[in-house]
Amino acid sequence: MSVAAPTTPSAADRPAAPDARKATRRRRSHLLVALVSLALGLYVTAGLWENPFRHGVADNLGDQAFFEWVLAYGVHLLQHGGDPFFTHLMNVPDGVNLAANTSITVYAILFAPLTMLAGPQISFVTILTLNLAGSAFAWYLFLGRWVTPHRVAAAVGGLFAGFAPGFIAHANGHLNWTSGWIAPLVLWQLLRMRDQRHWVRNGLLLGVLLALGFSIAAEGLFFTALAGGLFVIVWGLGKPNRAETRALLPKFLGSLGLTAVVAGALLAYPLYMHFAGPQTFKGTGFNQRHYSEDVASYFAFADRSVAAGLGLGNDLAPNPTEETSFFGVPLMLLMIGSLVMLWRRAGERRRATLRALIVVAVVFFVVSLGPRLRWFGQEEPIPLLYALLQKLPLFDSALPLRFALVLVGVFAVVLALVVDRLLASSRKPSQKRAMTAALALALVPIFPLPLLYRERAPEPTFISSGAWKQYAADGGTISTLPFAINVAADGQRWQAYTMARAGDEFRITGGYFLGPDVQGAQGPGRIGALPRQTDWLFLRAALYGYIADLDNWDRAAARADFQRWGLTAVYLPDGEITGPEGPLFRQAVEITATDLLGPPEHVEDALVWRIRPGVDPLDR
Repeated sequence: MSVAAPTTPSAADRPAAPDARKATRRRRSHLLVALVSLALGLYVTAGLWENPFRHGVADNLGDQAFFEWVLAYGVHLLQHGGDPFFTHLMNVPDGVNLAANTSITVYAILFAPLTMLAGPQISFVTILTLNLAGSAFAWYLFLGRWVTPHRVAAAVGGLFAGFAPGFIAHANGHLNWTSGWIAPLVLWQLLRMRDQRHWVRNGLLLGVLLALGFSIAAEGLFFTALAGGLFVIVWGLGKPNRAETRALLPKFLGSLGLTAVVAGALLAYPLYMHFAGPQTFKGTGFNQRHYSEDVASYFAFADRSVAAGLGLGNDLAPNPTEETSFFGVPLMLLMIGSLVMLWRRAGERRRATLRALIVVAVVFFVVSLGPRLRWFGQEEPIPLLYALLQKLPLFDSALPLRFALVLVGVFAVVLALVVDRLLASSRKPSQKRAMTAALALALVPIFPLPLLYRERAPEPTFISSGAWKQYAADGGTISTLPFAINVAADGQRWQAYTMARAGDEFRITGGYFLGPDVQGAQGPGRIGALPRQTDWLFLRAALYGYIADLDNWDRAAARADFQRWGLTAVYLPDGEITGPEGPLFRQAVEITATDLLGPPEHVEDALVWRIRPGVDPLDR
């Protein structure tokens, strides 16, 4: 509410109206929570901010390289046009279906000016920081609107949701999964659809939000839709809500119909590309049984938590990026005890809400366990719900353990309710102190530690100076050695940095992406391009230092591969080759390339082997 400015001294001395004071306190609370959220986001990503151009997330350099490439592709789209959902700049000559990958299209376009000005490295860490902070703030606003009138309670729940262990783990390179602000926005609009007066507007807005969410985090949007739908159904079927449900149902379904029309229209092409476009695939390139949650992980502590820093870590996750639950014993006990307490003290309508929350939590907990039960790293021969779901569309492309992230939202609601009761209750001071201590005991151990980072190889002058242009004119194909893939993504980074400068650009063989495992067909998913003999020749040298004894068969395979890729040159920077856990064996790669292609040229700070069209590069 706005208040007119006082015009006289006496008016200035007059106390503000109650509504004005309330609005001022609310704005101050919002600003404080926003600043705390941003400060925590900067704290978590501090190591990357120290040197954004050289530091990368230690546990997932490959995904960071991919997202930097997508952000640079946004500049390419604005400068040169093209298809946001398919590119021939990678994986020559087949290309990459970006709609079937995590292409964060909205971010790529929205942050293109920053990417062009400062580079995709800056855009990456900026989005990562804002994602964490924005998620906490969005959940705070959601909880304050729909769950509790106490801003402190909403802040506790919001900060937990934004910086929960699962999302800190995904901050290791995942700009899609750290976009946790999408869930509260979608749920907010879903709950607003109870308003019968604006059912048309609400349906249209939800459709736009779904299109936005799909273009940033399609898998997370899928989970949000499932959780929101399940909650609404269970809540609506509750005895005290049945009459309201019957009254709301016609216009609610009408709103959903408008949502489907709007979202379908906005997403018609990306959905076509995702499911039926070229270079799409079925399922995922990852083993779903391997990427399933261990029951014990819910009671363990994540690597980047205070508890793990004190020596209470574990190795229950497939990798540090997928620690999607890891709430710890104290928080799990607090959640169970809190739900029991809230249930006992709740009226019939509140119990309907709690029942819906519990059903969502239980269902997503079971789904997150995957097709077989796992306990302390051991898979048991006990089939679970996901064994029935894993072949269904969408479920076949999801990783089961990520369903555990839905419990973060459920726990945030429960935390807000508990703190709300603590602040509003007339309990004895000793009881309040006990409840406060229980909250601290549950939340302090999972407080996040900053992300680990590692040095990455700097961009070679051969690329940054434009010296490469004499080897790949007019969008030709050149490649660093080894060819770009998730465990050796430098070549993809160099191409991204060139695109971000909005100048000339080149194409590359391979790359880190998801594609089909069968040439020219919608086969099962795999990571990277279909392997060829020459790929493995150089990757093996880089990863293991293995120097092959080349024969005529190797040389014939290289001729065929170079011709298929249309390569005009390959190059090897003088510095280190960035690997998943440290520098790779550069000397082995140089020896292999020289044996295969002959002596290189030394251009700027790179060795270059020219491959002239129509001339056999191996004829020495």
